[in-house]
Amino acid sequence: MHWEPGEGKRPRFYGRKEIPDDTAAILDYLPQGNPFDRHPEHKRVPLAQAIGIKYFTLVELVVPEGEHFDVGEKIYIGSDYIGKGPIKSITGPIDYSELTSVSKSNLLTVLASIIKENEQVFVKIFNISGPITLRMHSLELLPGIGKRTLNIILDERKKSPFKSLTDLEERVALRGVKLHGVESIIAARIIKEMEGGERYYLFIRPKSSEREAVYLRLLDAIYAD
Repeated sequence: MHWEPGEGKRPRFYGRKEIPDDTAAILDYLPQGNPFDRHPEHKRVPLAQAIGIKYFTLVELVVPEGEHFDVGEKIYIGSDYIGKGPIKSITGPIDYSELTSVSKSNLLTVLASIIKENEQVFVKIFNISGPITLRMHSLELLPGIGKRTLNIILDERKKSPFKSLTDLEERVALRGVKLHGVESIIAARIIKEMEGGERYYLFIRPKSSEREAVYLRLLDAIYAD
């Protein structure tokens, strides 16, 4: 059974202090604070910016002096832990535009790593995604997937579901399609949605100002499947 846009769980609506992720990966560590931060209290205190590993929530963390974080490092950000460990407070969700240049430069690599580490979940994208309209399939929103590649993917998944991203790459390669680094393809689409201005959103909930945008809730679908 394939997922169709609009199916599955109701969309999640989060306020500024409601963060669906309880684990995040570090994008940037700023031991001196961020002088360009819109929060005055963040300009001169140690900060880290991170991305949730499940719903890709962008967050900013105030951390104690003397702490150190590596890019890509996973850290627990559950509300029950704030103030008790290496996180003094948390702000989020923050907007893509609020990320530092370092966070933005690390985002694709960190996202691709998260997706690859959880490929048994993310391969479901290619097993359950359905059409958006009579002429457009949701998989066509992913960079590099045109009609020919789409048709091969749909044909192959009829034979049997893809078991992993590697399985997907190998099977379409036998049909003459080179689709290397699928995790980076997915990550690139997520970043594009974070930047905003899209008509359709597979992974990231559009801003409230984007009233004409369609939120397809694919993350809810793959986690529920």
